[in-house]
Amino acid sequence: MDRKTCQAEPGSAIARDYSHGYLCMVYRVPRGWAVMFIRIISGKYGGRKIDAPDNGRTHPMGERVRNAMFNSIADEIVGARVLDAFAGTGSIGLEALSRGAKACTFVERDKIAQKVLAKNVVSLGADEQSQIIRSSVNAWIETTKPDYYDIIFADPPYHDLQLSTVSKLFAILKPNGLMVLSHTGRGEVPNLSELGIVVVDNRSYGNAHLTSFRRVG
Repeated sequence: MDRKTCQAEPGSAIARDYSHGYLCMVYRVPRGWAVMFIRIISGKYGGRKIDAPDNGRTHPMGERVRNAMFNSIADEIVGARVLDAFAGTGSIGLEALSRGAKACTFVERDKIAQKVLAKNVVSLGADEQSQIIRSSVNAWIETTKPDYYDIIFADPPYHDLQLSTVSKLFAILKPNGLMVLSHTGRGEVPNLSELGIVVVDNRSYGNAHLTSFRRVG
């Protein structure tokens, strides 16, 4: 595959996109948006930084919460097939790959976030283990036949938990698989015990809450 040199204008960033036949794509960060950096905490990419536009349209999980979440599932992450739903710029899925996950599917509908996500994946060298779905989570589930996953991370917008969509994710969770839902704690979480989905853990970190579900059997 040919490689081309990209020259970005001021206010632009560079990412690589295989769909264009070469490893290069330029996109412009809209005027007035700041770009912040998120640190990968541990694993093979530990200490590396990835981009996240500070535009209010995505809410990257805080480092303390992300670290606590991954430490709590350390025994399950190695070799797992992972889904990062509502991926934003990919901090959760990339942390999973850094800590030994086999592969990660990222689902994100925001176009700017998609481009930053693509840049982050390639900048870490994680492209061979990553699949980016440019779609809403609901549309992806409704219109395709997704794979099954060992671990699903669901980090929907805090102002819209999308519980009906989140509930559909359980259908693609492997037996004994784990799903971690990030939420504010102000709303009800799905109760799917009749489907063999049970809550196995609840943790709170200030305004951030993590509820873990497991598919039994």
